[in-house]
Amino acid sequence: MDVLYFAWVRERIGVAKEQVETSAVTVAELVEELKEREPRYAAAFADLSALRVALDQELAEFDAPLAGVREVAFFPPMTGG
Repeated sequence: MDVLYFAWVRERIGVAKEQVETSAVTVAELVEELKEREPRYAAAFADLSALRVALDQELAEFDAPLAGVREVAFFPPMTGG
């Protein structure tokens, strides 16, 4: 699946998008797999309360299932104006 990173998440990890092979069943499991890759991923995902996730461009929760998902995007909460 494609995993996209936006704003400071992208800056900490160092890439905007990557193809990820995963056995994760939920977003939270995917995050744990990513955190184990390298310290930069662990830093980006250190505080999940500071992150939002979208599955195939629909806002989701971290306990959401990944079955059939083609794209996961991580980004900080948006502020309006």
